[in-house]
Amino acid sequence: MRRKLIDARQLDLQEKVVEVRRVTKVVKGGRNFRFAALVVVGDENGHVGIGSGKAMEVPDAIRKAVEDAKKNLIKVPMVGTTIPHEVIGHFGAGRIIIMPAQEGTGVIAGGAARDLLELAGLKDVRAKCLGTRNPRNLVNATIEGLKSLKTAEDVAALRGKKVEDLLG
Repeated sequence: MRRKLIDARQLDLQEKVVEVRRVTKVVKGGRNFRFAALVVVGDENGHVGIGSGKAMEVPDAIRKAVEDAKKNLIKVPMVGTTIPHEVIGHFGAGRIIIMPAQEGTGVIAGGAARDLLELAGLKDVRAKCLGTRNPRNLVNATIEGLKSLKTAEDVAALRGKKVEDLLG
């Protein structure tokens, strides 16, 4: 199944810096310092993306990360203010369980996953980090989990049935 590209210029995107790290490279003359930034962008209406950038200065690294995130936008299937079903996302040593919640629950998630879920537009969702708490692995695991979500309409179309037949 081919994914449709999302045009970032048509969306009103907000951005959050998840992590800025100082990276050191030891060379003959001493040490070279650079900065690596991890950024999440989203329109709080079902579109979210992550990006990373590296540069000699922090603002340049953030700018590069935002440009990268706009190229990697995905559409998150939502049912009202939550997700259609429970899902587990894996990336490296990071795993995250994302669960739907009742209306009024809010976003119950820790660390980098919280920023991503809020910018995706999810209002009522619970998440639990398993394994590493590394922000990069956690954000990537969350994106993988959100990519694997399917609505009842998607499943019905794959099976060649009507939604009413699936739900009973």
